[in-house]
Amino acid sequence: MRLERRHQASRSALVLAPIGAVVFTLLISGLLVLWAGAPIGRTYALLLQGGFGSVFAWSETLTRAVPLILTGLAATVAFKARLFNIGAEGQLYAGALAAVAVGGLHGGTGFEWPTWLLFPLMMAAAALAGALLLLGPALMKNKLGVDEVVTTLLINFIVLLGVSALLDGPMKDPSAMGWPQSVSLQSELELGKLVAQTRVHSGLVWAGALSVMVWALFKYTVIGFDIRAVGANARAAAFAGVPVTRTVVTVALLSGALAGLAGAIEVAGRTSYVTLDISPGYGYSGIVIAMLAGLHPLGVLAAGVFVAGVMVGADTMSRAVGVPTYIADVIVATSLIAVLVATLLTQFRVRWK
Repeated sequence: MRLERRHQASRSALVLAPIGAVVFTLLISGLLVLWAGAPIGRTYALLLQGGFGSVFAWSETLTRAVPLILTGLAATVAFKARLFNIGAEGQLYAGALAAVAVGGLHGGTGFEWPTWLLFPLMMAAAALAGALLLLGPALMKNKLGVDEVVTTLLINFIVLLGVSALLDGPMKDPSAMGWPQSVSLQSELELGKLVAQTRVHSGLVWAGALSVMVWALFKYTVIGFDIRAVGANARAAAFAGVPVTRTVVTVALLSGALAGLAGAIEVAGRTSYVTLDISPGYGYSGIVIAMLAGLHPLGVLAAGVFVAGVMVGADTMSRAVGVPTYIADVIVATSLIAVLVATLLTQFRVRWK
């Protein structure tokens, strides 16, 4: 068996590929549902209802989609240049801590910071924290050939240990009754709600706007062209005059900043303080979302909402039919593999010998 590149992908193949991926995902997940002793139809119906079946369900889905979209954008930007950023989880926590460090400055300073100044400083600090966390591994890859997958992955654990130390030390809230959490943001710095009596906040607007901005960056700017050129072939891009090192640094700063903003927006929009469980793996899920979207910034919006809906719906489904919530992880992972294989088959045909 060998793969032979198609001269041109047919439109029917491009349409049927995602449909086939969805059908394959449902079949594989359905086997696990049957294994758990639950009816497939009712399980899937409850999954959809829990994620998208009511105003409350949509509000929870969109709330959870915000950090997923931002970490998905972070992975998209990095992967476009073949900088495999696996450290968005650590960058998210770094951004959250930086936001609280700036936005939690209240009382005892002798100076009352105005909100119009403190809010952009808080967001800038979060973006800078995430950006600097990725800059080191990017330069190590570019200059020394060090594998960025390993370095960014290991930095995640270092950051989480640092967060744990800070939450039990200098950043611990004295009014938290011993619970390891940071001081809270000033109430004036919290993001407003988009829908009354729900948790949907204006961070959703930030996520949508940043998706459009990243799409425009790739499509209409020189740096966007440089990023795509370096991702296609770094040596050929350098031969053509593309500044590879400068492009890699730009990609690292932008990708890390997006992940850092995910942490800041999660704090300002949902929790108002940092805990060790503020992220249930948003940084890693962002990689899945980027791949599901085909590294398209606007596709990240749809992929983020889809993954968030599956996660939220799994909670409702689990309570009703007793299927473990881990089925959501299986659905997301299987859909990723199915989409990748389906995309591959639109570009190549299988030849049997």
